[in-house]
Amino acid sequence: MSRESEFTEDIGEIENAEHSIVATGAQAAAARETLEDYTLRFAPRSYRKWGPGVVAVSALGGIAYLADFAIGATVGIANGTGNALLGIGFFAIVIMLTGFPLSYYAARFNIDLDLVTRGSGFGYYGSVLTNVIFASFTFIFFALEGSIMAQGLELGLGIPLWLGYLLSSVLVIPLVIYGMNTLAKLQVWTTPLWLVMMVFPFGYLVVQHPDAIDDFLSFGGMDTATGESLNQGVNFAGVMLTAGVCLSLIAQIAEQIDYLRFMPPKTPENSRRWWTAVLTAGPGWVIFGAIKQVVGLFLAVYLMVYLAEEAGVASEPVHQFLAVYEEFMPHWLAMTLAVILVVISQVKINVTNAYSGSLAWTNSFTRVTKTYPGRLVFLVFNVTIAIVLMEANMFSFLAELLNFYANCAIAWIVTVATDIAINKYLLKISPKKPEFRRGMLYNINPVGFVSVIVSATVSIMVYFHVFGDAIQPYSPLVALVLALVLPPIIAFATKGKYYLRRTDDGIDIPMYDEHGNPTDVKLLCCVTGIEFERPDMIASAVPGPNGEKQYISSLALSCDKSGEHVLPAQPPGVPAPSESARPS
Repeated sequence: MSRESEFTEDIGEIENAEHSIVATGAQAAAARETLEDYTLRFAPRSYRKWGPGVVAVSALGGIAYLADFAIGATVGIANGTGNALLGIGFFAIVIMLTGFPLSYYAARFNIDLDLVTRGSGFGYYGSVLTNVIFASFTFIFFALEGSIMAQGLELGLGIPLWLGYLLSSVLVIPLVIYGMNTLAKLQVWTTPLWLVMMVFPFGYLVVQHPDAIDDFLSFGGMDTATGESLNQGVNFAGVMLTAGVCLSLIAQIAEQIDYLRFMPPKTPENSRRWWTAVLTAGPGWVIFGAIKQVVGLFLAVYLMVYLAEEAGVASEPVHQFLAVYEEFMPHWLAMTLAVILVVISQVKINVTNAYSGSLAWTNSFTRVTKTYPGRLVFLVFNVTIAIVLMEANMFSFLAELLNFYANCAIAWIVTVATDIAINKYLLKISPKKPEFRRGMLYNINPVGFVSVIVSATVSIMVYFHVFGDAIQPYSPLVALVLALVLPPIIAFATKGKYYLRRTDDGIDIPMYDEHGNPTDVKLLCCVTGIEFERPDMIASAVPGPNGEKQYISSLALSCDKSGEHVLPAQPPGVPAPSESARPS
């Protein structure tokens, strides 16, 4: 039996004094990449067969969700159109600025945001904290999207909400099992239909009821408890309250990156298409998101002013689109199309939520326990948490939940973006090349780890009125400012010494090709007997039978419970070997 077949069997613990690696059946599943989709790893060039356009459309397909309509309506009803528009604009600018460096690193070096985070100020174990923040994002928004889908099923088919929650959750599991291969097809096939069903009705409404634009622009908010108009003017507190809810979506960039890591190598021939795809599907997602939020508020105002709907009903996307469809078609057809739109939209986003959540949980669990249970285990786990939230009727306290979560998400994303943009490129304290492999990084890097804890904790305290009522609306701004200034300060204070435990990975082959892309040269993993591409490999501290140098994959090294394969810390002052091609 070959070494590869031995690894791919469902075996228990291997007691081998030479390797001392736990290779379980679930670890064997990690070798079946169609199921595991490079959960813990660099995405190799041999797997990345999609063009830039396909990757971009797949990534943007995930933002088909209708939660933006609900969020826009909710913040607009509470704060008025003027505050909502400025808050949404502020949110979009922050997302664009922070999303660009993250998207570039993911697409250029073919690693997900957790792997980017490890080498951008957090360390090998430090990024487990941010993984939990991201996993929370995926099940919160899975529950939100599932709630919207259940509302559509109840309205159109009479299915009780509790059953709708269950159906909307279980439905996505089979679609997520086979990872990027299936998701890319789903997103590409459904996007044209989704665009037609969403854009055309809104355009018709604007043409038929131009006065609705004036009503929308003059809307000053409404007290949802009494139904009375508030006539709020534009004020900074209202803008920040709006931005706080919207900025809970800042972690969406991590889901975009789960697709962007499969971008093809950047070459002179495809450079323009490569950049277009990265910018559009990376930070560019927020342009579409902001437009949907504005449209959601417009439709809510239309329902309240012209159809006398209550604010709670007017903020539900299924009722919004049902009302628009009924403008130009019979009720039965309008209802049918509204339900179809809701189902398509929510399936498109929730396959992404479930997929990304399974990656985040698996990655964290494996690093902490050095045991690989398989991505599918955490797919079910993430969906189960979402079902509990739906059954708790999270839609009723949507704004409060998102505003609270935004503080944690902003702290994480802004900290990583700051380390890349300022510490790596401006101050040159942080190494430019991304690093994620065990043994190359310190366990904890205080630059990012402390920055996130401090900025999130202080902003949450602000949110809960610890520092008074006057500053409470500005908690997202507090998180943003602290996450922007703390990483450079801590990097200076520590002199950047906690970024890299080693600068030499023990492999003489260059990491990058002539265009600065991760090379596709393959090396044999001494534990699994499988060949992995060079960026995913590191020299093993255990020599071969004849004293020769051996290599181990990051996947196998992450499950090395004994730690004997981990290279020792590199003595200070030892330079890294020169490489013929550096990343641009």
